[in-house]
Amino acid sequence: MPVTRQSATTARELVDGGRVDRHRHDGVQAVFPGSGVLAVTTAAGSWVLPGGTSAIVVPAGMAHAHRAHGRTRLQTVMLPEKACADLGLDATEPRVVPVGPLAREVINAATLEGPLDPRRGALLAELLAVELARPGAGGTPAALLLPRPRDPRLSAVVDALLADPVRGSLAELARRTGSSERTLSRLCREDTGISFPELRTRIRLLAALVHLADGGTVTAAAHRCGWSKPHSFIEAFRRVLGTTPGRYRAGLHGAAARDGGAFSPGG
Repeated sequence: MPVTRQSATTARELVDGGRVDRHRHDGVQAVFPGSGVLAVTTAAGSWVLPGGTSAIVVPAGMAHAHRAHGRTRLQTVMLPEKACADLGLDATEPRVVPVGPLAREVINAATLEGPLDPRRGALLAELLAVELARPGAGGTPAALLLPRPRDPRLSAVVDALLADPVRGSLAELARRTGSSERTLSRLCREDTGISFPELRTRIRLLAALVHLADGGTVTAAAHRCGWSKPHSFIEAFRRVLGTTPGRYRAGLHGAAARDGGAFSPGG
């Protein structure tokens, strides 16, 4: 797929499954899902960001793509080059950072208020860079990293789990791909750096994030996404995402109330 070169501070609403094709920017960009669940994919894999909690800082020139899981508000802000260099935000790898209340308001002001006065836009972008670089400014960053398999057999396994995260036992997936359980387990470790159970857990958590973002309860998310006991789901959620599903769900409703529940794209 060709890679386009873009430069944008903007907001847009994506439907479930909506995509932004692979592209790159001349400068450093902060990518923030104001609502929903967003996957940001580079050559290394996909970072899955729950809405309203974290942003990912994408280095200048790095090819990346977006995909919405559930209805998602995608907000992006180009950050000033000098500020990024001074603050250590000009890294060579994507960096997930927490988004606190002030950073969230700055993102909204930069992306949802229509065309900005250039001087005001520059000040907002610099303030956002300062906030995103501040250690612990927004708590613990929440994101799932789904590695991108190179082996076609393992890639088929990941696609099958994304389509149905509940029924994908290792034995069943091995049969479907013409491999043995032992081979798939070894491939998973070698290709992604994590075990098959951990890979399946992350994909199930992705399904749970979408369910919670759609208004589902914690108990329903646990049962629908592969956990027989809600407390096991809560433990897995906390271990990977640094918070509980209940707190995450409450935060979603709080963010929606602050934003007035309406979406008005700024460009």
